[in-house]
Amino acid sequence: MSGELSIPEAAAHFSISGRHLNTASSGVPPRSGVEAVQSAIARWGRAELTAADYEPMVAAARQSFARLLGVAAGDVAIGSAVSALVGLVASSLPAGAEVLCAEEEFTSVLFPFLVRQQAGELRVRTVPLERLVDSVRAGTALVALSAVQSADGRVFRRAELLEACRRHGAATLIDATQALGWLPLAGTEFDFVAVAAYKWLLAPRGAAFLYVNPARLAAVRPYSAGWYAGEEVWSSIYGPPLRLAHAARRLDIGPAWPSWVGCAASLAFLEQVGIQQIYEHDVRLASLFCERVFGTRSESAIVSVPGDAAFERLRAANITASQRAGATRLSFHLYNTEEDALLAASAVTGR
Repeated sequence: MSGELSIPEAAAHFSISGRHLNTASSGVPPRSGVEAVQSAIARWGRAELTAADYEPMVAAARQSFARLLGVAAGDVAIGSAVSALVGLVASSLPAGAEVLCAEEEFTSVLFPFLVRQQAGELRVRTVPLERLVDSVRAGTALVALSAVQSADGRVFRRAELLEACRRHGAATLIDATQALGWLPLAGTEFDFVAVAAYKWLLAPRGAAFLYVNPARLAAVRPYSAGWYAGEEVWSSIYGPPLRLAHAARRLDIGPAWPSWVGCAASLAFLEQVGIQQIYEHDVRLASLFCERVFGTRSESAIVSVPGDAAFERLRAANITASQRAGATRLSFHLYNTEEDALLAASAVTGR
């Protein structure tokens, strides 16, 4: 399926007004995603849908996500937000365990661990991102890190991180929210991979995933378990005993139905395009912008311009970007063009 659509063919599936260089804040759905949600809401309004009617969409989204990440669908749990899924991992670590994070880390990754540290149950050590790999040590139980930093697009040193964690016996939790959808990743290299789908995966907000390495599943306590975490969902809605799914579905958090309708459609669309093709396109556009502004290339689809002046210049040119950590952040995805990158560079530099 991957590669059925070229980038120009894929771009024709969007209806964007203005120039959206802000996927790192919120992705734009393809028309198939918009139409799927609109149809589902219209049917909901006519009382034509039951809860069971959404099941195929949830299953399809889980399977598409698994293929995009290169993992088995049975090893994928669903939820609504990264923080809730990371919280399951944080809550399952033994008392006294050390967690290593970057100082600049997005707080949906940090806060679940810091809550337990505040209660005296974990030790959270933070270091600058560039020192993180060298800071893994004996006694580090888990390294929690974004694959791509939200604020400025820095990409993690994957091979070096994995080697350091193997050497010291540390588990890995990767937040791939700012990565999956443009950066090729092999999920099976990690112990946990959490992803919110409303950015680079182009889904509505309210759909998120957690890959769990099967060797780690038994150690994760399903504190948020409800009827949707049952082995047989429709036989798990009343009364004891506890009868959770045996695979990662035991960690499922009940889905917000309309979000999963759009998620299934958007992920199916991305599968048609293929992540490798999107990666080459997105980084080429980011590099084109960086060459004009900084005289350098980019390894990321997310770039950062120091200060706030660039944000105002972009807004004046009807280009959507965002302000993060004292800088202006731009992000390039499959619906963006060379013209977008060049116009953004011209707006920022005044040339």
